[in-house]
Amino acid sequence: MQVKNKLFNNDWDFYLHEETQKPYFTKLLKTIEKEYDSYTCYPPKDLIFNAFCLTSYENTKVLILGQDPYHNPGQAMGLAFSVPGGTLLPPSLVNIYKELESDLNIETSNSGDLTNWAKSGVLLLNAILSVRKNQPLSHSKIGWETFTDKVIEILNQKEEPVIFVLWGSYAKSKKNLITNNRHFIIENVHPSPLSAYRGFFGSKPFSKINAFLKLTNQTLIDFKLRGKNEK
Repeated sequence: MQVKNKLFNNDWDFYLHEETQKPYFTKLLKTIEKEYDSYTCYPPKDLIFNAFCLTSYENTKVLILGQDPYHNPGQAMGLAFSVPGGTLLPPSLVNIYKELESDLNIETSNSGDLTNWAKSGVLLLNAILSVRKNQPLSHSKIGWETFTDKVIEILNQKEEPVIFVLWGSYAKSKKNLITNNRHFIIENVHPSPLSAYRGFFGSKPFSKINAFLKLTNQTLIDFKLRGKNEK
């Protein structure tokens, strides 16, 4: 996998240009190339940077941070928590949908594809952008965290207020990268069935997001869910 002049095809190419020229990133891409050649890995190679391609730097108003991609077949699509339409909803996404319906009265969808959230300004970023099949965290500590930490730092420097959504202890460990008080941090337990009943349900993150966007004169996020047959 070679570093292209245009890796993301939007303004992230400018903001991340220096980072993608660093030796560690070149080494990272070579490692990923070998991993995809030697093992079944997710997401599909052409979707590794899907979050950046769908949500430009300029359009990023919200960052929802995940840890690493789904490691079962047919799930990972380069967007944290999202799965392609027609795929069985993972338990954490089921709980996100339950809270969304409770919070904003948005009816639960049969599709787990969150592409419309991404296009509305939500950067659905995993800290680790790839994984081996059935081996969670198998691509940790090969360089992805260095890269995505830099993404958070760049968003922290943004003049327009950004909302950082940190669910779970791993995501909350990145809070130290968010130092500008113009931004808004929403932190809570992870929506996984293991922890959702310890404070995720009833936390109303989606209405908090749009209330802050309204307060800062920004366009609200369209959290509407599209079913398999909707566009």
